[in-house]
Amino acid sequence: MKPYIKYILFIAIASVGCKKSDLDRFPQTAISPGLFFNTESDLNLYVNGLLLMPDRGSYLNDQSSDNVATTANVEVKNVMAGSANSQNITSGWEWSRLRDINYFLENYNKAKVSADIKNHYAGLARYYRAMFYIDKVKRFSDVPWYSGTMNPGDNALYKARDPRKLVMDSVMSDLDFAYQHVRENVPTGTPGKWAVAAFYTRTALYEGTYRKYHSELNLAATANVFLETAVKIAGDVMASGKFSVYSTGKPEQDYATLFNSQDLTTNTEVILANIFDMSKNRSQNVNGTVFGDYEQAPAKDLIQTYLMRDGSRFTDLPNYDKLSFVKEFQNRDPRLSQTMAYPGWIRVPDTKPYIQSLNKNFTGYHQLKGYVNSTDASTLNGVDFPVYRYAEVLLSYAEALAELGTLKQQQLDVSVNLIRRRAGMPDLNMAQANASPDPLLQQQYGNITSNVGIILEIRRERRVEFAFENTRYDDLMRWKAGKLLTKSPEGMYFAGLGKYDLTGDGVEDIMLIDQSLTIPAEENKEKNSLGVKLVYYRTGTIGSGATVYLKNVNTGSYIVTEFVTRNFEEPKYYYRPIPQQQVLLNPNLKQIFGW
Repeated sequence: MKPYIKYILFIAIASVGCKKSDLDRFPQTAISPGLFFNTESDLNLYVNGLLLMPDRGSYLNDQSSDNVATTANVEVKNVMAGSANSQNITSGWEWSRLRDINYFLENYNKAKVSADIKNHYAGLARYYRAMFYIDKVKRFSDVPWYSGTMNPGDNALYKARDPRKLVMDSVMSDLDFAYQHVRENVPTGTPGKWAVAAFYTRTALYEGTYRKYHSELNLAATANVFLETAVKIAGDVMASGKFSVYSTGKPEQDYATLFNSQDLTTNTEVILANIFDMSKNRSQNVNGTVFGDYEQAPAKDLIQTYLMRDGSRFTDLPNYDKLSFVKEFQNRDPRLSQTMAYPGWIRVPDTKPYIQSLNKNFTGYHQLKGYVNSTDASTLNGVDFPVYRYAEVLLSYAEALAELGTLKQQQLDVSVNLIRRRAGMPDLNMAQANASPDPLLQQQYGNITSNVGIILEIRRERRVEFAFENTRYDDLMRWKAGKLLTKSPEGMYFAGLGKYDLTGDGVEDIMLIDQSLTIPAEENKEKNSLGVKLVYYRTGTIGSGATVYLKNVNTGSYIVTEFVTRNFEEPKYYYRPIPQQQVLLNPNLKQIFGW
């Protein structure tokens, strides 16, 4: 049985909508600071109530990125369509959680315990505050910094935005304190020293690269300080010897194990796991939305990013963009077939290969990461989620060094190449990468001015290694690559109307017919050589009444998913407006970057 933390139902917290009063009340209405903050048990109880971790729903949070097609009402799509403004973008300005965190930080020193105990819990609270504020900075850039709870009538409730520099210096101070004081040994399933270090590294890399590439901030001169911090903290994690890339020598399955395991608490790569166990009333089953009827469908551009198994570029193959679904998966990086449904994959409880299901507005590709190939309820609900992986620390280390211009092959070998070896991929050679940058990636990321080849390949590794783990959108934002979102997701390529094999056995499985035709009655459908009836799809151009949309029906083309024109206005669309209601409440809040 997996180790398990007892999750505590915290004392009720009064929460309201986003109003200035969010910061001016006792956050714990049942807690008097004079009576509660006395013992370590009190501190532990309060901080456990602040516990916040991503879960398996993260596998569905790639919808804002270029990795997927989706029909969801995604904010960034509305922004690019020109239909978003401060009146209808009303989320993101909530402050009640900060009130709860700051209330603890104002009162924890009352406890009659040693300084190291106080500092541990204060460190956790400051870690949570850093998480809160980096989310605000990502969305709004300049935001008011509040280090304490406010009283009614305090002028600070009506303060203007504080500069991003001040806010991020405060965030880094919080993270440094947490890194120095949070214990290494903590209850299973809660963040300890190395979880803090993983987030510290992530935050430093984000801000360092953001400042480097976003000239509108006028902070490029300070970028290297953050990149050097990312290198330092990631190096500490590496030097600790506590973690390693999970590998049993089975490149066809080791990567997938990280996302379908019933117990990640002993996995050498997982720095922090969100634990699920049906017998402990901790359940989560996302099968129906990860796979099912498509909440999100992988985009062709993502499939094309994966290398060939020998390390060569897929996009160097002749007519790579016109290869069939079956050929797209041949001799590729093994992570591809552990991330997406591949030709010949069998879906339990079936005994025959799954035939890709096609539908309008989707790509034809199906996501496997996050999907559990089982029908057993306890198995489906008991898969742990890797909150922080050592692989991310390694990639952050290499990327920060590459952006600083100091990366050496030896450092690449103890970071990126450890991840590639787990997948059975050849090592990445820095000299070769810089001598021959990928021309397609160069086109996508045209603002890299030095170390171009190796930075491009590290970015490829991040996209591949963390596909569907809710990192891609943030990466595009910090690299100032938002214009990649203007390309509508595309899907499978078909040479025209007719019959196609989707399982890889050389026998046709589906039939594409023109939308003007009627799908035959079941008894009249054509059978393949195995005696199995073909699956019929009516095919037409986008917006028609067809089931599958192709760019060109008769001459051969890829599936198209939408007909909305996307425009990414820089730098405006890297940020969001403060909801207009908040500006009316506090006139000192001013919109920036053209909002």
